[in-house]
Amino acid sequence: MDAPLSIAVIGSGPSGCYLAQSLRRSFPESEITIYDRLASPFGLVRYGVAPDHQSTKSIQAQFARLFERDDVRFAGNIEVGADVSLDELRSIHHIVVLAAGLAEDRTVGVPGEDLPEVYRAGRITRLFNAHPLEQTEVPKFGKSVAIIGGGNVSIDILRLLIKQPEDFLNSDIDDDVLAAYVQAPVRHIDLICRSNVTNAPSDPVMLAELGRVKGVKFSCADLIEVAEDAPRTAVARAKAIGELLQIDPGTETRVEVALHFGWAPVSISGDGHVQNVALRSVSNDRPNMLLDADSVVTAIGFDFDAGNWHGLGALKANFESGVLDYGLYRTGWIKRGSRGTIAENRSCAKAVAEEIVTAVDSVQQQPKPGYAGLPEEVRAKAVDYSAWKRVDSAETGAASADRSRRKFPSHEQMVAIAHNKLAQTAAPGTN
Repeated sequence: MDAPLSIAVIGSGPSGCYLAQSLRRSFPESEITIYDRLASPFGLVRYGVAPDHQSTKSIQAQFARLFERDDVRFAGNIEVGADVSLDELRSIHHIVVLAAGLAEDRTVGVPGEDLPEVYRAGRITRLFNAHPLEQTEVPKFGKSVAIIGGGNVSIDILRLLIKQPEDFLNSDIDDDVLAAYVQAPVRHIDLICRSNVTNAPSDPVMLAELGRVKGVKFSCADLIEVAEDAPRTAVARAKAIGELLQIDPGTETRVEVALHFGWAPVSISGDGHVQNVALRSVSNDRPNMLLDADSVVTAIGFDFDAGNWHGLGALKANFESGVLDYGLYRTGWIKRGSRGTIAENRSCAKAVAEEIVTAVDSVQQQPKPGYAGLPEEVRAKAVDYSAWKRVDSAETGAASADRSRRKFPSHEQMVAIAHNKLAQTAAPGTN
């Protein structure tokens, strides 16, 4: 192109960062700006990965190099649709890529899921991660919880609920939320997976990790054997479950976990509050089952907003292409739906970057101002990467010796620290 290419990426999570990495290699002279509504970068890694999985969160160090070494601009505290419209971004950038992920928890579609004690996994994960835009009231789980879903997110929720405070060493869990939860921890958990053990979507490693939590008794009335020629992952999964069932804490049992494979929810019922969950056998080989429960957590993935997404209509998954319109693309979950690991977002971003590279010659070669074309008042409120580092320093400085950081649960406080309007040593939760 005659004019330097100006690129906007909406969303600073793994998809957005991976895409920026690929585009920087292809267009070293381009201007790349990653926009985010939060004052912090890294999105799903920071607020979606369970707080006790610090090894997964460590990928933030790789993404940090984008802003520290590769001259990619971070523009936090700018919300598309509120501070600037999608059309405005498209008018000042040659390329705009949506990498905002999916925040809407998928509904189960059964009667009773609107009862007050039915909670969504996304909210629980954000809550324990001190997401600044998540309501801070700790759910009333009661003594018995039914978790609907058999994937890794459901295992995350299960693990968070069975752990004790000392099990969160070196994590970045919200200690206020944790303290509130341990005042009335759950005593019984039913994990309900529609798939059988062979086809369950859970990672065997994450299942095995459950066995390292002390004081937990596991049970499973369903067949856990797999065929000899089953995929290696299925064999490992069955082995991990078998080892869980061999654990006997005896008198030290704090919580009991019942695993159910091949069952689907029929209804959630109760007189204004959750009392039980009705299940049916997916293969119709067993009579229906009724589980007592004080609360339910649904963990069956995330979905597209059914509304008109910034004038683009109701988005649906597209596994073939990231193209939405001339100069407009998408990557990650907002492209293919909530499936796959963080690593799969990398391959998705690479594929979309290749689409952009192929089509870039067709982009009009007139100069566009990029970030500088935003209204002055929008740029004034932006949190750039150096400002975010002030928040980062404040969080790590406020952490106790057994925590990696103590996040600020207030968006306004984070912005104030970023803009040097509060002392960097202000403790989370202070005004």
